Amino acid sequence: MKAAAATLNVSRSRLCDRLSGSAKPRQGYQKARDAAVLPRIQALVAKRPTCGYRRITALLNRRSLAQGLPPVNHKRVYRIMERNDLLLRRSGFDRAERNHDDKVIMMLSNMSWCSDGLEFTCWNGDVIRPAFLIGAHDREFISWRALANARVSGSDVRDMLLEAVEHRFGAHCAPKRVEVLSDNGSAYTAKDTRLFAQQLGLKSCFTPMKSPQSSGMSEAFVKTPKRD
Repeated sequence: MKAAAATLNVSRSRLCDRLSGSAKPRQGYQKARDAAVLPRIQALVAKRPTCGYRRITALLNRRSLAQGLPPVNHKRVYRIMERNDLLLRRSGFDRAERNHDDKVIMMLSNMSWCSDGLEFTCWNGDVIRPAFLIGAHDREFISWRALANARVSGSDVRDMLLEAVEHRFGAHCAPKRVEVLSDNGSAYTAKDTRLFAQQLGLKSCFTPMKSPQSSGMSEAFVKTPKRD
């Protein structure tokens, strides 16, 4: 029994219970009184279809209090609404996914740009945080920003993208789709930044988590001032 339990990576007591038939199989969430709560939730959702489960819970408990019924936990309301497809659909801007193929350099210009940021401390104690945009083909610095004692914001990144498009194409929109590869910093992943990049004719791409080699060109430059 010990060898079998070690092979299956389960405890001996659990294995004995399963062999004897005394172990109860695990089942999903079930509550007998949910059938009585569901029609009340459906009535509220039909009346207020734009309310989320938190607001539905508040309205439900307000009516329950007036009728002398016990309140319902918001987690229970969420499970009931989820099982019956009553939850609101998530809204927002879908992030583009990028596969990690370890290919950064491009054979033609203006196909892909790389962007990153760094920070270093000066002798007087000021913290400088520059951000840059570099071409993946010619390795030219297209645009950059540098701030002292402040973090690079989404507005700074958007200004940098606009300056890069104007510098390379002489217009406010790229004539062809250009991939902009960056890390998962909040200034790059912000919804306003991604929408603005689309309007400029750019495609926002992000490296996988904990994979700096996916943007090796910009990471290589970051090491240069830190080393020197």
